[in-house]
Amino acid sequence: MNPTSSAVLAPTTRSQRARVLVSGEATTPRLRWFVEGVERELLRHGHARVSPTSPPTLVLNVTDAARPRPYRRSSQGTFVVSIIEAESRPEGLLRAAYPLLVRSLSNLLLFLTPDGDAFDTHFVTLEQGYYTLARQGDPESFFRTVYERLAPLAASRLVINNHFIPDLPAALAAGNEKTAALAAGGRRLDELNLLPAPFPLAEILGERDMAHVHRLFGLGGLSYGNLSAREDDTRFWMSARGVNKGSLQEIGRDILLIQGYDAENNAMRVSVPKDVTPRAASVDAIEHWTLYRDHPDIGAIVHIHAWMDGVESTRVNYPCGTYELACEVAALVGAAPDPARAVVGLKNHGLTITGRSLEDIFERIDGKILPQIPME
Repeated sequence: MNPTSSAVLAPTTRSQRARVLVSGEATTPRLRWFVEGVERELLRHGHARVSPTSPPTLVLNVTDAARPRPYRRSSQGTFVVSIIEAESRPEGLLRAAYPLLVRSLSNLLLFLTPDGDAFDTHFVTLEQGYYTLARQGDPESFFRTVYERLAPLAASRLVINNHFIPDLPAALAAGNEKTAALAAGGRRLDELNLLPAPFPLAEILGERDMAHVHRLFGLGGLSYGNLSAREDDTRFWMSARGVNKGSLQEIGRDILLIQGYDAENNAMRVSVPKDVTPRAASVDAIEHWTLYRDHPDIGAIVHIHAWMDGVESTRVNYPCGTYELACEVAALVGAAPDPARAVVGLKNHGLTITGRSLEDIFERIDGKILPQIPME
């Protein structure tokens, strides 16, 4: 895509100094020590504490496993980290911790489990992964490490809003060979067992919290992985948010035509049919848009929650749909020998794979995919 005719991603201008609010009460000595240590490290790095009546950008939501209390943010710009101490380490940690992340309406869960006289801190992410930081060394170095893992995520900026434009040409309303290829690619991902089932939010969250999640983020369920195909120099087709990628059918709902990125309003521009109530664009649309814009030879992109040996990886586990993740992935793809045929790892998250076509991508990854993502 032509950078002269589209808004260009530049280094983020969002303040790196978070406005910090601690919500909830630590009810055990260990939890109190941990929360106070994290807050102290944040303040030491120049982040500011705010009162409950001021709008925070980072919330440390202290709650418990029996009744994980949500922090209902008023803005997408608020990053919520819930902190929960467990009485023991569960046998299936992710199975036990992930619902707590969802119920507390958090971007990240710090899940503390005992390990003898010490404890482990598990960073549980929305991508259904986690990595563990053992309590080692002196408190100062421990909390410095926690801060180093936490601060980049808290400073990231979501690009998940949409500007729907009902101008899809009639000739494209029923799709074309590109959308047919996208549907076939989705079925291929399903056959390869690379499409985790959407997380059943409605089975975990009550009606009020579901409405809150939908209002803020346009989510009706968490569905992982996506794929896209270039239409022309300025537009590309992409699987929509929260749909079954193994059954992409309706234009405007399952498959969307992305026009570009509206930097002023921090939203993706989406061309839709006039008679269809559209679904939201994939949260990764900003990443795909950046790659298509920068590299005209890229014809298709696949994102999966899986891994391949020997891939270059992003440095930080930025959340899906963030400006910063798009920038990091774009830099790695640009550094590849052939950006149009690159494989990039997203730390603790998955893979972004570019190709000249979807078929090109599937031929290259055949037999090389590892279902287990390494966590660091």
